Amino acid sequence: MWQAFRNGSVYNLRAGDTAVDDPHGGHPWGPERSVRARVVAWLLLDGPPALSGRVSSLKLQGVQITDVLDLAGGTIVPYVELKGCRFEKEVLLPEAHFTTVRLVDCSVPRLEAARVHTEGDLHLPRCRFHNGVRLTDAHIGTDLLLNQAVVFRDRRGKSIMADGMSVGQDLQAEMLETHGELSLRGATVGVSLSLRGSRLSNTHGRRALNAPQMTVERTLYLTPAGLGDPRQTSGSTPARGTRVQRFECVGGVRLDDGRFGDAIDLDSARFTLENDQEVSFRRVQTPELRFLGERPQRGLMVLSGAKVVNLVDRSTSWPVAGQFRVSGFQYENLIPVGSFPLTRRLNWLADATPEYRPEPYEQLATILRNSGEDADAREVLLAKQRRRRETLPLAAKVWGYIQDWTVAYGYRPGRAAVWMAVLWGVSTVAFGHADHPPLKPGEGPHWDSALFTLDLLLPVIDLGQSGSWQLRGGWQWLAAVLVLLGWILATTVAAGATRLLRRG
Repeated sequence: MWQAFRNGSVYNLRAGDTAVDDPHGGHPWGPERSVRARVVAWLLLDGPPALSGRVSSLKLQGVQITDVLDLAGGTIVPYVELKGCRFEKEVLLPEAHFTTVRLVDCSVPRLEAARVHTEGDLHLPRCRFHNGVRLTDAHIGTDLLLNQAVVFRDRRGKSIMADGMSVGQDLQAEMLETHGELSLRGATVGVSLSLRGSRLSNTHGRRALNAPQMTVERTLYLTPAGLGDPRQTSGSTPARGTRVQRFECVGGVRLDDGRFGDAIDLDSARFTLENDQEVSFRRVQTPELRFLGERPQRGLMVLSGAKVVNLVDRSTSWPVAGQFRVSGFQYENLIPVGSFPLTRRLNWLADATPEYRPEPYEQLATILRNSGEDADAREVLLAKQRRRRETLPLAAKVWGYIQDWTVAYGYRPGRAAVWMAVLWGVSTVAFGHADHPPLKPGEGPHWDSALFTLDLLLPVIDLGQSGSWQLRGGWQWLAAVLVLLGWILATTVAAGATRLLRRG
């Protein structure tokens, strides 16, 4: 091993039997495959110089490292790559400085690496950690790989504790399997965070993923991964026809106050929640939210205060009434996937706001109007008035029903025009039997009940009829009612015509 280190070559102690060489299997490895952790630390911290023309590096395969590997606070210059190795006890790397570290398919009781610093990558694919991983405040210069790793919880219920961690480029944790809380509070990822095909589970705590105030410069992927035979998944969306493994989460998710530069992608994501658990996106900001996951059967989905530009959603992805909240949720464009009729969208708004609030309706109406769907925008505003009506006192509620039945709160001007025509016809017949002496005998126009009624109904316009005849008793009251109704109906028709002209 000493000579291999100086030569930069691989020190391989594999037996050649797949079952025996499996670091996670039950076959014991004897002294002939064991190396003391103290010797490994000696090589890395103060090893011999490289041979002439070579670069020293520690490359081990099929080796069992006994005792605790303690590199805390050390500066390790050589490249480190361990494949298919077993660690007898925990690995201690807090505040250590590395160039690049790769542990591939290794069995590790626990990795303690708080404030570890790497100039290059930290690769931990296909490793199995039996008592958790700690990467609190770690600084990874380029990529952090956790693809296909399996991480069990520690005594505090955490599988991976990486609060305050920074990753210079990608954090790839595709097909990761965790059994405890994955904590990324305040973490920063320079490019994308991929949890494609991962299975996060925390049956002993409230949350499986706890990542408030996280910053991801590009995209957070909670999407499927291809199930080919990639040793390390490619990080791309599986091609059509590829057998896939979806992202699954058993336990709550918290992404509150997160910032995501491109998108949050929830395509086909499955969340299994208890009644008191939630998937929380409170005050999240991102240009695009792809809300295309599977509808959760229990728990709560919260988007209160979130701000997105494009909301890409599917009607079957939203939970049922009472299981999601969108108070203060702001979005600028709607991009539905599949059928999402307006009636279903209005039900979605009602389901999301147990207590009436006008803002969600006005926001949806504005978006529809900006996209040229003026009729749909009016339907949304009409639904807003109907929802508001249920919060009013009895008298105002009755008046609201009258407005709705007659002129639909002014959002269906055609109905107002029909009512004007009906009133005109009925009143024309009625006034044909009215006593109507002229105000100035011998002067004024000839009596015409149709023109007289039209003069009463049309505000502003003077046809010279209503001011020329004198009405008494009930006819005078009927004329006053027609004037009032004329103002209401004509204003409604004019407002509708104005909206149509503005749209044109």
